[in-house]
Amino acid sequence: MSNKQACKLMIRNAFTKMVSVGNLSEDTISLQSTDGLNPRSTVSTRFLFVSAPENLSQGLASHARGVAGLGQSMLALPTQLSAAFNFSRKFAICLPPSTYSNGVIFFGDGPYAMLPGIDISKILIYTPLVVPSTKDRYFIHVKSIEVNGNRVPLDSSLLHINGRGKGGTMISTTEPYSILESSIYKSFASVFIKEAKAMNISLVARVAPFEVCFSTKPRDEFPYRPAMPTIDLVLQTKEVFWRIFETNSMVPVSEDVTCLGFLDGGSNPKASIVIGGHLLEDNLLQFDLESSRLGFTSTLLLRGTSCTSFNFTSIP
Repeated sequence: MSNKQACKLMIRNAFTKMVSVGNLSEDTISLQSTDGLNPRSTVSTRFLFVSAPENLSQGLASHARGVAGLGQSMLALPTQLSAAFNFSRKFAICLPPSTYSNGVIFFGDGPYAMLPGIDISKILIYTPLVVPSTKDRYFIHVKSIEVNGNRVPLDSSLLHINGRGKGGTMISTTEPYSILESSIYKSFASVFIKEAKAMNISLVARVAPFEVCFSTKPRDEFPYRPAMPTIDLVLQTKEVFWRIFETNSMVPVSEDVTCLGFLDGGSNPKASIVIGGHLLEDNLLQFDLESSRLGFTSTLLLRGTSCTSFNFTSIP
C-alpha cells in the first residue's frame, strides 16, 4: 500500500507529550503463552499497529522501539489479543521496583501465580472503572483519603470527572510519582506530617522534586524508627480501600532521608489524583474490560512475594 493510500492515525508520546501522525500497519506478533504458573509455548498472530516517525520515540526507555497500547480501543493489545486467542478481555500488570528486575504482564484471566505458589487472582479487591471521554486512560472513583485512619479534608467535587473531562482519579504508568491537585496535596501533606510527628518521625528539609521529607536516622531514645503512616484510598464503600504502605508511599533519597512520593499537580490538572508508577510497584492490577472493573492488591511484599517472583522457567 502506498503512503497516499495508507490509513493515517494520530499518535501521542505520553512522556514528551509530542503528537504526530503515523500509518496503520500490520505485522506478526509473537508472545509466550502461560498457564498462569509458568511460560508455555510461543504463540503468534497478526496484529495492527501504528508506525510512528522516529522523532516520536524520544523520551522512551533505552533500547525501546515503541509503546504497547493497553487502552480500551479496538487497536489496543488487550482487544486484539482477546479476539485472536478467544480469551476474556482482561489483562494484569505487575511492575517491579527497579529496572534491573523483571515484572510481568498477563493477557486474559488468572491464575496469576507468583513464587512460592501464591495465586494473586484469588486475593484481588475490585472497584469499578470510570469510563472517561477517551479510551486511552483508566480512572477509578476515590471517595476519600485517609492517613492512619484519619480522613483528609478535601473538596469532594474534585474527586469526580466534571463536564469538561477534568477531575477524578487516573492510573498512570507514565508518571513516576503520584500527583495530587494542589488543594488536595496541601491538605494531605498536612495530615501526613501530623501523623508522622505523632509517631516520633522527624521532618527534614525538602529534597526536590519532593516537598515533604523525613529523617530515617535512629535516635537514642528510639533505636528503631517506626514505620511511616499508612494511606488508604477509600473507594465505593468504607470497607473497600487501597492501602498504601511505606514501600509505595515513600521514596528514599539518601541513607538517612526518605520523602513522601506525592507531588503537587497545581490548581488545574487534568486529573485531581494521578496514581503513579512508584505507588504501583509490587502491586498487581487486573483491568477487566468486559466487566469494567479494576482488581488490585496492596503491596505483595506483605504476602511473601513480589512482582519479580513469576516463575519464568519455560515448560514445553
